[in-house]
Parts: sequence; C-alpha cells; structure tokens
Amino acid sequence: MSITSFNGGQLHGAQPAIRPKITTTTIHEKKLQHEPITCLTAYDYATARLVDQAGIDMILVGDSLAQVVLGYDNTLPVTMEEMLHHTRAVRRAVRAAMVIADMPFGAYHEDEKSGVHNALRFVKEAGAEAVKLEGGAQRVGLVKRVLDAEVPVMGHIGLTPQSLHKMGGYKVQGKDFSGIERLVKDAVALDKAGVFSIVLEGVPREVAQMITREVSAPTIGIGAGPDCDGQVLVFHDLVNLTFAPPAKFVRQYGDAAALFTNAVQQFKADVETRMYPNDAESYHLPKDTKAELEAILRRKEMKAYAK
Repeated sequence: MSITSFNGGQLHGAQPAIRPKITTTTIHEKKLQHEPITCLTAYDYATARLVDQAGIDMILVGDSLAQVVLGYDNTLPVTMEEMLHHTRAVRRAVRAAMVIADMPFGAYHEDEKSGVHNALRFVKEAGAEAVKLEGGAQRVGLVKRVLDAEVPVMGHIGLTPQSLHKMGGYKVQGKDFSGIERLVKDAVALDKAGVFSIVLEGVPREVAQMITREVSAPTIGIGAGPDCDGQVLVFHDLVNLTFAPPAKFVRQYGDAAALFTNAVQQFKADVETRMYPNDAESYHLPKDTKAELEAILRRKEMKAYAK
C-alpha cells in the first residue's frame, strides 16, 4: 500500500530551498544575535519532514511520545528501544533541523556509565545529533562524561516530567525564593558543564527571564514565558491531537483532530454508499485483454445456455 501524500519520495507541491544545517554553533549564535530559536517535537517520518521543511531549528524526539503516540498516562514507561525506533524515523526525514533525542526515564538514572552508553546509542544507532536529559546540578557529572564522549547535551530543568512522583504531580517550579535559588543554581551548573541549551519547563516568566540573562547557553521555554531564547512545544499540542484539555501555555495553531475525523467519517460514508471508489479511481484491463476476456465469457455463457 502506498502513502498517497508522497510522490516518488517527495511531498506534493514545490519544494522549499535547501537551508543550511542547524548545529549547536547555529543555536549559540542565535542567542548572541538575539534571534528567537524554534523547536518542536516529532516522532515519525511524515511529521518530522513537515516540521523540517517549515524551517524549525530543532526537532526533539521527546519522551512525550509515551503519551501522545503510545497512549501511556505519563512519560515514565517509554523504553530506550522505543525512543531509538522513533528517533531513526525522524532522522530519515530531516535535512536541516538539528535532531535531539530525549533520554528516557531509566536510561541514565542508575549510573553515569550506562547514561553515556545510552547517549552514544542515540547517536550511533539512531542518528541523533544531541541528547536531552532532565535534572540540574545533580546531572553535571553525567553531562561532562557525555560531552567527553562527543555527544552534545541539552539540559532540562524546572518541571521535569520524569520526576513526576517526586514532585507530586505536574507543578510549576520556582514559585518561592528557595525554588528560585535552586533553579538558578541548576541552570548555572549546567551552563558551566557545557550544555548547548537548557529547556525551562513550567517556570514563572520572571524566573525564566532571570536565568536567560544569567547563562550563556540558550534557554528554550515551554510554559516559561516569552523571554527565553527560544520556545518548544509538543507537536500534538500544537495541532490538537492530544485528546485532553491543553495546558495554559499551549497555543493551538490548527485542529488536526477535526480534520482527521471529518476525513474518516467521509470515507466511511462514501464506502457505505458505494461512492468510493468510482470508475476513475479503478484500474482497467488493456483493451485487447478486455476484449479477449469478454469473448471467453460469452463463449462460456453460450455453452452454459446450450446445456
């Protein structure tokens, strides 16, 4: 079965001009030039290709796929093998955007050696160009070892979904002075360790602004206000494919759920009323073969009638 939205491996319509490859250097330069950085998640070939061609700077193969693709209640169950599988699919689609793989829960929590090993797997087996891991000052040793293994690291502090049970739910972080102090300490520690960017999730705008000014690494906000160096959203949130009320920080730019539902309902109706497929959507025999087949059928009918 073919995928009708593709034609010879190319999306229908004019192809955009080839843009330069995005690297960690590009991301750092964007901060220096005060140019906003864009990042979206993607988990499959088609979505990643669309995101890349739209000009997004970074594509994160997020462990959020546990919820929006695999149907889990949270990000904790997703495995290394599942993350590798989806990262490979995204890598095959992307030409310019930087591909970052999310290190899943358990992939780096037992010891630093296994963390480095799994980071290398994302690069060697799946084609990722960087990895993301959650946690602040307590991850500095791991960050340094992963960087020593030549793998760029994106940090992630604030509301860290893999710490769901420890935090007691999905709660905004840094709302009091001790929380603010901890976040700043974590950001500075990661920055000094050499991360190429830091995701700030679920953080008050004022705190995110303070951290962004404090560190040299670009900050990428998600629920952290407009003063970060860049922004990231989950693709499925962006287009209403989550089947749940959106978080406060989510702006929906399209309604894919309505689009897909309407298309499926129309297909069902057309099949049930025999409106699909029509003759123009059917394959036909060559004229000579058709004429020969009709002649054979007529002879068989005549023999049957004669009996």
